[in-house]
Amino acid sequence: MADYKDKIKELEDLISKTKYNKRTQAAIGKYKAQLAILKEREVSRSSKGPRSEGYQVRKTGDGTVILLGYPSAGKSTLLNAITGADSEVGSYAFTTLTVIPGTLDYNHARIQILDVPGIVAGAASGRGRGKEVLAAMRSADLALIIIDANKPNEYHSIVKEAREAGIRLNQKLPDVKIKKTGKGGLKILKTLKLTKLNDASIKNVFREFKINNAEIVLREDIDVDQLIDVIEANKKYMPALSIINKKDLVSEEKLITLKNKLKSDIEISAKNKEGIDELKELIFEKLNLIRIFLKEPGKNPDLDIPLIHFKNSSIKNICDKLHKDFSKKFKFARVWGKSSKFPGQKLMLHHILQDGDILEIHLR
Repeated sequence: MADYKDKIKELEDLISKTKYNKRTQAAIGKYKAQLAILKEREVSRSSKGPRSEGYQVRKTGDGTVILLGYPSAGKSTLLNAITGADSEVGSYAFTTLTVIPGTLDYNHARIQILDVPGIVAGAASGRGRGKEVLAAMRSADLALIIIDANKPNEYHSIVKEAREAGIRLNQKLPDVKIKKTGKGGLKILKTLKLTKLNDASIKNVFREFKINNAEIVLREDIDVDQLIDVIEANKKYMPALSIINKKDLVSEEKLITLKNKLKSDIEISAKNKEGIDELKELIFEKLNLIRIFLKEPGKNPDLDIPLIHFKNSSIKNICDKLHKDFSKKFKFARVWGKSSKFPGQKLMLHHILQDGDILEIHLR
């Protein structure tokens, strides 16, 4: 059996030593494609054999947030501070050995918060039960990266481990369309000027993946890593908040330096509950939640308790959340609010709703 780890190391060294410029662009693209393929094979090989228990938590509420950080970064203390969940707290590493769920009730939303065992270097390859942690992360809607103020270097390691596990934090799926064809070679169409890729590098990458005939449309100025992600089509794109915890243990000067260096979203002390209210608001905003007010035909809308859903949700999404049969029995809907052209406009399932809309559903 091929020793993938040695080959991976060789390619990583080759890529790091090759100076990137227009002349080497195509070669580096080819090396990175080979590296991605080898890593995927290594993951497939290492996943064979007895399966670990993993962490399975049923998703509940209006959104799921996962706390991601090194052991003893303060995740359990933070969970307790924002939800009141009874997660064991200790000053030593690896206190949390299973997933501890809690619920944050905020702005009428019920947000599930998951405290998982701390990540360690090598998590993506299985060290410290890292694969289970990162697998649980794939089911979440938002990641909170918790950084100990006295251990700021852990931030880059956490992002690296998430990336190795196929999770793209604060990124969106690139706007690239690939249509495989039976013949005709590789046809590349671009709607803008590419500054990080050329035709040769694009073709090299596709050929490494054994794709020799396809129509490729690029509507975004992406790099070779993003192109490989699109081809592999197995990445999880997720928003994230970077949180510096234990700010009470460092000086104000050091805290400002860390904030600028890590570009953190907020600095808190979970133990002293400093910054917790601000963090709750950030979580709600980052989840991109909207409020939809429901109305029964012939009655006034319920403006006290909205239904919470994600931004860009359609009427069908709301129907599916309310009852599994609503979409099947759907006749039409009337909408009052920002997304309607006039009050009470008659609309169908595909219509996209906006925050504050009033929705009246008519069923057969």
